Amino acid sequence: MNIWFRQHRFALGAALSHLRKAPGSFLFNVLVVAVALALPFAGVTLLDNVRPLSEELSVDPEISLFLKTDTPRDQAQALAPQLQQILRGSHAKVSFVPREQALASLKDKSGLTDVIETLGDNPLPDSYVMKLEGFASGADATRVDGLAEQMRALPGVDSVQVDSAWVKRLAALLGVLRLALLLLAITLGVVVIAVVFNTIRLQVLTQREEIAVSKLLGATDNFIHRPFYYTGALLGLCAGAVALGAVALALRPLNTAIAEFARLYASEFQLTPLAPLGMAALLAISAGLGLVGAMLSVQRHLARLR
Repeated sequence: MNIWFRQHRFALGAALSHLRKAPGSFLFNVLVVAVALALPFAGVTLLDNVRPLSEELSVDPEISLFLKTDTPRDQAQALAPQLQQILRGSHAKVSFVPREQALASLKDKSGLTDVIETLGDNPLPDSYVMKLEGFASGADATRVDGLAEQMRALPGVDSVQVDSAWVKRLAALLGVLRLALLLLAITLGVVVIAVVFNTIRLQVLTQREEIAVSKLLGATDNFIHRPFYYTGALLGLCAGAVALGAVALALRPLNTAIAEFARLYASEFQLTPLAPLGMAALLAISAGLGLVGAMLSVQRHLARLR
């Protein structure tokens, strides 16, 4: 184990030593890779801020079930256990709304008491209102539609209305944004790998004689490859840190503009940087991309020196 650590410590030192010899080239490559990483990192930050906002919205669909006007009251009330059975496994509040209560509520809200009284008999049916909790995705909304279909098959039911359509639209929009971000990340990830690949290729060419001497002295391929691997990983890591810093700085002017817009809706919404765990994950990904680019370049170009 001590030998393993010593070998990797030597490889890291060799990589840092080479970077100190050409800091300008390394910094330029870091900047190029950071520009490529900044867009997906900004997208991840935006989605991370939008996700809790969407969860704070009321995403508890309501199902309104209306009975036929000629349904007896006792039969209408007897539907409650059947509705509970259909909604089993879901957090739902089932409320029975008698037709008299519905008419009184309509009079209070509409201000058309005189017009409604001219109708004579109460035209409204008995109904049930079911408020479901914990629904925040398109799949959940589809499940609500399935519950509504089961309710339509119950005896005495005239119609069932579901207000989950907007939940589907929100979930679909977030899904499109995630897919677009994924495609963008994959595309720019390839760009990062290509930049690191070319950087390591140039480094291999400049150290060709040094590599040849090392081989004559009996150095193994792993011993020769490790410094290049560390160089690629360091390039990706530094570029990721620069990209995260650029995104964090860009949030300040964005929040100034967002604050003006949010005040129109009596909101204090602000974009915040990613949590430390999220930043660590993005840094690990950027370092991994650099390592992949270095490995591909080393395997391709050092094979020609054998």
